[in-house]
Amino acid sequence: MKLKLNQTRDLKVNASIRITGSKSETNRLLLLQALYPSIRIHNLSNSDDGHVMQNGLQTGSGEVDIHHAGTAMRFLTAFFASQEGKKVVLTGSSRMKERPIQVLVNALKSIGADIEYVQKAGYPPLRISGKKLLKNKVALPANVSSQYISALLLIAPRLQHGLELELMGKITSVPYIKMTLSLLEQVGIQTSFEDHSIRVWPKQSVPPISMTVESDWSSASYFYSVMALSEIGSRMQISSYKSDSLQGDSILQKIYASFGVETSFSENIVTLRKIQDHSAAYFEYDLSNAPDLAQTISVTCFGLKIGCHLTGLHTLPIKETDRLAALQTELTKLGAQIETDSESLTMKASEVIHQNVAIDTYHDHRMAMAFAPLAFRTSLCINDAEVVSKSYPDFWKDLQTTGVNIEKC
Repeated sequence: MKLKLNQTRDLKVNASIRITGSKSETNRLLLLQALYPSIRIHNLSNSDDGHVMQNGLQTGSGEVDIHHAGTAMRFLTAFFASQEGKKVVLTGSSRMKERPIQVLVNALKSIGADIEYVQKAGYPPLRISGKKLLKNKVALPANVSSQYISALLLIAPRLQHGLELELMGKITSVPYIKMTLSLLEQVGIQTSFEDHSIRVWPKQSVPPISMTVESDWSSASYFYSVMALSEIGSRMQISSYKSDSLQGDSILQKIYASFGVETSFSENIVTLRKIQDHSAAYFEYDLSNAPDLAQTISVTCFGLKIGCHLTGLHTLPIKETDRLAALQTELTKLGAQIETDSESLTMKASEVIHQNVAIDTYHDHRMAMAFAPLAFRTSLCINDAEVVSKSYPDFWKDLQTTGVNIEKC
């Protein structure tokens, strides 16, 4: 499906949106619920990734296909490896078979897991024979995807002796690790995180508890971008969010203040206001702790016609697509002058924004949603627009409430 986004005539926004539960929190809590059935979860994400995770956890044997869901691949690898007697082949899309998983597999093998590569060494599909994992110490590089680390932490309390992780080097995406540890603690599991050492104590059962998933800050980022590109005086309410959020992408509040967007909280509702034009001619930021925001921020900067230099992006080439290469290609189509290397993106301020460009999404939900707010500056077409269902099925409906005119190409 191709969607045409026509440039809005009224750049002043007045909208209210309820965003689905966080995909990150949902998948963590679903795994914990599989280990501790006494946990009840409310406001689950309605994303494809959430559904894939649920279905995978309910599978006892045979092939488990997680399609494009990277989080599910990492979390289910650890889960099935620790489930004594379960035998599965964990597979996914052609892109998933290109995404490395050797760091996690090596860590699991070091504590006794039985995992084999079905095709190419270091990559899915994986043949996993679940068994009791008795060792309780593991070391792994700290500058890899935090999902590898979280996968180990989530199964740790059900291991006989718990688990001690030694992280080597600079730690990436610390907020996501802290999210995992906080959720463990909220259900009654003891943890510690000091320097480069993380420990999770064993716990065979937890008392009944209800957990409510906070709405997704990554999904909110696209509406921060809308507000940055809108007129002064625009106002939007989004829910349901916490002022003390566990999600690393809540750093949006600080980042988008630089683009004139003010954030305020009233109970679980966030109000965004465009109070001034952007204050900086050039924007620099280290996104090591929130790399999923890189696409949204770079597109915002392009729409505002300011340059930017974003670093800490070394995990982007192994996402749903090589996001750095994809950003360079698509922004160049629109008139940007942009350079990337293995971990950063640099873009010059541009006075030109081309009209009616077709944006390719590369089977990546964030490419579709990150470019959509440019409808406040130009008309464009989004190819493979249904890809948003991976994390935010209601995105196009919600975007229309901001005044963007959407029709099929």
